[in-house]
Parts: sequence; C-alpha cells; structure tokens
Amino acid sequence: MRKNNTASASAASYVDIMEKNHMEIPWHDYADADSHVIISQAGLIEKSSVIGRVGLIMLSCGTGAWRVRTSMNRLSRELGVTCTVDVGLMSISFNCFDGKDCVSQSLSIANTGVNTSKLYRMEQFVDSFPTMEAKLTGEEIHKRLDEIEEIHGLYSPVKLGFAAALACSAFTFLLGGGPVEMILAFIAAGIGNFIRTKLIKHHYTLFLNIAASISAACLVYALLLKLSEVCFGISSFHEAGYICSMLFIIPGFPFITSGIDLAKLDLRSGLERLTYALIIILVATMGAWITAMILKLQPEDFIAVHLGTASRLIFRLCASFCGVLGFSIMFNSSIPMASTAAMIGAVANTLRLSLIDFTGMPAAVAAFTGALAAGLLASLIKKNNGYPRISLTVPSIVIMVPGLYFYRGFYNLGVMSLNEAVSWLAAAILIVVALPLGLIFARIFTDRTFRYCT
Repeated sequence: MRKNNTASASAASYVDIMEKNHMEIPWHDYADADSHVIISQAGLIEKSSVIGRVGLIMLSCGTGAWRVRTSMNRLSRELGVTCTVDVGLMSISFNCFDGKDCVSQSLSIANTGVNTSKLYRMEQFVDSFPTMEAKLTGEEIHKRLDEIEEIHGLYSPVKLGFAAALACSAFTFLLGGGPVEMILAFIAAGIGNFIRTKLIKHHYTLFLNIAASISAACLVYALLLKLSEVCFGISSFHEAGYICSMLFIIPGFPFITSGIDLAKLDLRSGLERLTYALIIILVATMGAWITAMILKLQPEDFIAVHLGTASRLIFRLCASFCGVLGFSIMFNSSIPMASTAAMIGAVANTLRLSLIDFTGMPAAVAAFTGALAAGLLASLIKKNNGYPRISLTVPSIVIMVPGLYFYRGFYNLGVMSLNEAVSWLAAAILIVVALPLGLIFARIFTDRTFRYCT
C-alpha cells in the first residue's frame, strides 16, 4: 500500500513538473544556508549560480545581449572568475573558469517581456556589488535576488489599459487624426490592451493574446463608430482611426534592441529579437486585416485637421509626451522614469516631425535625427538620475515606429495592391532601420565603453 501511495505521489509530482515547459531553477540549492563564507571566497559552482542568475534576470527584463554580458562580466571579474557568455532572446549559455575548475550552464526563461523597473534595480545591484553584495554569502545574495525577481507589474490591467488608451490616442493625433478618431481610439485601445494584459497574466500563448486583443480593439472601434453615427450623426469617414486603436501592440523594445545587438555583432540575440518582433508584426497585421475585412473597415486617409503652425507644434509636444508616457508605463516604468522618458520623447519626436514638415527631409532621415537626439538627451539625463539608458531611449522613440506603415503595407498586400504595399513596407523598413542607428550613434558619441568591439 505504501509503495502504491509513493508511486502515486511520484506520478503526481512528475505531472506537476511536466505541466511547465520550463522547470524552475532551485537557486538556493547552489548555496549553503549555514555557510558564513562570503561569495568571493566560495566555490566555483556557487559563484557561477550568482553570475548566471543575474544575467537571466536582466535578460527577462528585455534588455539587449550587450548589457547582459557586460553585467555578468563585471560580477565575474569581481569574483575572480573568467566567464564567456552566449546570449539569445530567451536563453543564456555560459562557462565559468577559475584556473582549476570549469562550470558550464545553459539557462532559459519561459517568456520574454519588458520590465524597466526591474532592470533599474538590477543595474543598481550590479553597480553596488563590489562594495556591498561581494561581502555577503551566496545565500544572502540569492535572497536579495529573490526580492528583485518579485518585482512584477507595477500597474493593474486597468491602469495598463488606460496607459495604452493614452498612447494610442496621442498616436492618432500625431498621425493626422482628429478629436473623433482620438476618442474612439482611446476607448478601443484601452479595452484591447486590458484584454491583452489579462491574457498575459494567465500565461496564454503569444499568438492568442495578440489576435484577441487586436480583434477586440478593432471591433470596439467599429461598434463605437456605428453608435456615434446613429446617435450623433458622426460621419463614417472617421473609420481610419481603427488602425491607431491597435498600435499598443508595436514591438518597439525588441525592434530597437535587435538593432543595438546587431551593431555589437551579437548576431544570435539580434536576429532572434528581430524575428520575434517580426512575428508580432505579422500576427497583428494579419489579425487586424482579417478583422477589418469582416467589419468592412478600410485604412483611408484621415480627415484633415487645420491648425496653425504654433498650435500644431504645441499639440505635437503634448501628444508626444502623452504617447511616450503611456508606452513607458506599459513597459513597467515608475512614474518618475516614465515622465523623464516622456520629456525626451516629446522633444525628439517633435523635432522629427518638424524636420519633415519644414525642411522636406525624408522620413527615414528625420527618424534617425530624432532617435539621435533622444539618445543624446538620455545620456545627459542618465548622469544625474542613474536611470538605465535603454529605459529612457527606447520608450522615447517607440512612438516613431511606423506601425501605421506596416499595417497599410500588409493590408494592400492582402488586397493585391502590390505597388501600394511595396511603397508602404519600404518606407516602414527604412524608418525601422534608421531608429536603432540613431540610438547607436548617440551611444557611440557618449559612451566610450560602447564604441569599442573588445
């Protein structure tokens, strides 16, 4: 009877483990809870567990391979260990060597995302490690990492829905929409991102949460527009705003970090992040196109909004600020960090749009200039507040990512308007290439550790 009970318990335990595609790593098993030996004098296995876990947490925050490797190398040098690291989108393979023994580990995360608050805390941990954590035991360090790892979302799904609503409404104005489109996009995007965050919270697969949230946003926009026609006599010509209601799905972080990784020849991480971003774009545009076909929505041009030069400039500054603020909150930035990124984005994006309007500069060149300005401003601000540069630069230029161009390109491809499709997609690709280039050159100009390939 005991044997049967033991077998049943083992089987149940096995099932519980197999229900998760990625087993949880028992980090505390690498350290002796009763040991008083500080980490710098501990064994190689204990040291490598700290190094690997730091890299894995940083990877889970959405930062690029270069930052992950740099952080792991800093800890390794402090602990007297030689470390070689290979970083991907969701996995790390590394070797630690102390002159006698060698430890190899391959670690992975279950899902990827963006958490700038956790990234900020991890950078503080790495910076303070030589003076603080290096004097602790392995068990004490893992307890501190436990606390950092527990930093999940700062905001509820309702607040994240509101952030997406604010960002997409601002997007709508910047793309040429008026008050009607802004209001409808505000409501539709808020509901769409609320659904998305709920699905993410319950660990639904990427394709499902993208398709469901995009379809919901388009459907809500169409229903609200129809209701406005019936109740208030609003023209159906305002339907173009439905595209803006789904722009909360733009994979700005992986797009930008993929470019930075490729610039540092981290080809594995760069290509994986680029592929991930393209998958999101493809699923989102296909889902939106199918939904638009069902609802008979067409991506027409916006009805022109007539504003004076000064008024347009002021409204662009405000809209850019609100858009970047919304995206920063969606990236789990604290309000002070999000506000800082929003101020940078307001200046950089308004500069970009002004260059297009007043000088006739090509959109891609203007995007490069705007991203360069954002990178330079972030470098100046980082010296004073210590925020991770990527937490300021990427949100500030996400609003420049041409989500509208991508969607119109794929829409026209779907209806076999090939010339239109090629035109929109080519413009989108040029801008997407220009944005990380602007940040890269800003980094080269201001960060001497980044400009070398050693």
